[in-house]
Amino acid sequence: WMAGAWCRAVWCRASAFRDRDCGKHYAVILQRGSAWPILLVAMTGNARALDNRAHPTPLEALLRRDRMIVVAGLIVVIASAWTWLLLGAGTTMRPADTNSMPADMGGMAMVMAPAVWTAGYVALMVSMWWIMMIAMMLPSATPMLLLFARVNRQEKAGGRPYVPAAMFAAGYLAVWGGFSVIAAAAQWGLQRLGLMSPTMVTTSVVLGGAILIAAGVWQLTPIKHVCLRHCRSPLSFLVSGWRAGRLGAFRMGLEHGAWCLGCCWFLMALLFVGGIMNLYWVAGLAAFVLLEKTVPMGNWLAKAAGAGLLLWGVALLGLAV
Repeated sequence: WMAGAWCRAVWCRASAFRDRDCGKHYAVILQRGSAWPILLVAMTGNARALDNRAHPTPLEALLRRDRMIVVAGLIVVIASAWTWLLLGAGTTMRPADTNSMPADMGGMAMVMAPAVWTAGYVALMVSMWWIMMIAMMLPSATPMLLLFARVNRQEKAGGRPYVPAAMFAAGYLAVWGGFSVIAAAAQWGLQRLGLMSPTMVTTSVVLGGAILIAAGVWQLTPIKHVCLRHCRSPLSFLVSGWRAGRLGAFRMGLEHGAWCLGCCWFLMALLFVGGIMNLYWVAGLAAFVLLEKTVPMGNWLAKAAGAGLLLWGVALLGLAV
């Protein structure tokens, strides 16, 4: 089915949305399965350009260059964020310091002194969370950004003002910047209560189990799957919520970011369990978010993860009794 959908999607892309059937077909692809057909079409362009690479029209050449600029920009930003995390995100720690939770959940806390939350340290923690969110969440937003850039180029071809995809991305990342402030505040509160070690891992088995159970329950709730459906349907979002101009693109980014935040915020809370600077944990969550939003069985993957988190949390609480 996906192979047939891909072929029909390319044909629709070649027609440049001249009729409603193509737009509807795109929406069906996204509702039934994966965002990858849209991502591939947005990256490769229309069928005529594929067949005539040697003699592209001026518009096709412009669109191809624009795609490459967007893709290159995403690669640079994502790679830079991951590199910064590998270097410790401005802290004295390295990801290897929190590769796993210690058996007593607090052994490392006896070795390292608690951090002093000065204004500079608050700014450092907020920036650490935000860069981490960029590294984790921007890859899963790539289909939306590429499709936005494609549609916006066609708007320009029709004589309407051009808006760079960076405006949409700025709105999307602003939402995760707000989440980063809340996450840093939660980190401060947990440390004040003695529930967070200096290595940024929870020192409480009970708290860890409770977070796992809460995240598992959230994965199974209807609101989670409403948010996930929006994140998995970039074309539907653009068709129903398109706003013109730079401010409109920024607002669209905010809206899409809000849906993604509703989908993934409890998964990000799992960082308190596995370690905020545990790179294996961060990479694993990032990979899961990407799969959940893009593969055809993403909804079932979310439910399976919810059940697994519930069982894990119950088992962890059982060990604490």
